[in-house]
Amino acid sequence: MKKQICLVSTVLLMAVSAFTFIYVHPWKIAEVYTVKFNTGIHSGEFRGLKGTISFDEKNLKESKFELSIDPATINTGNGMKDKEAKGPNWLDVEQYPLILFTSTLIGKTDHGYEARGTLDLRGVKKEIVIPFTFSNSTFTSTFSIDRKDFSLYDWTHEKGSSLMEISLSVPVVKP
Repeated sequence: MKKQICLVSTVLLMAVSAFTFIYVHPWKIAEVYTVKFNTGIHSGEFRGLKGTISFDEKNLKESKFELSIDPATINTGNGMKDKEAKGPNWLDVEQYPLILFTSTLIGKTDHGYEARGTLDLRGVKKEIVIPFTFSNSTFTSTFSIDRKDFSLYDWTHEKGSSLMEISLSVPVVKP
């Protein structure tokens, strides 16, 4: 009888341990974060970042980002630019009320991590890679997207680039 209890206890302990390694703790986005963009001519930031972050440096296979930004929160520091950016030539916030990123794979790199996934911007879904670091409970990243890929208004006639650099600093807390 003692052997059976010991065997059952060992099996239960192993089963519980296995689930401990699979679980990835969720993070809550802190209220103070930055999502900035810069095209070389136009720059600004977005508010309205929401989503689910499940990230564990020791369990990247189960880590995942599901994030959204409300494009109507754009702030360029110029009301007329903001109005134009929300309109049909740029973000078209009435037709496309969210910018979405959903990761499909998170991996380690020489300089930190990268999240591979789908960016859905203006109804165009494109696979992108977002390099990032995670330190002191803060995700930071700088990457570029080509505005032409997402049918965003092209300002190249203003001697600007079609590339848009995006910089993120997103502190997180345990819920």
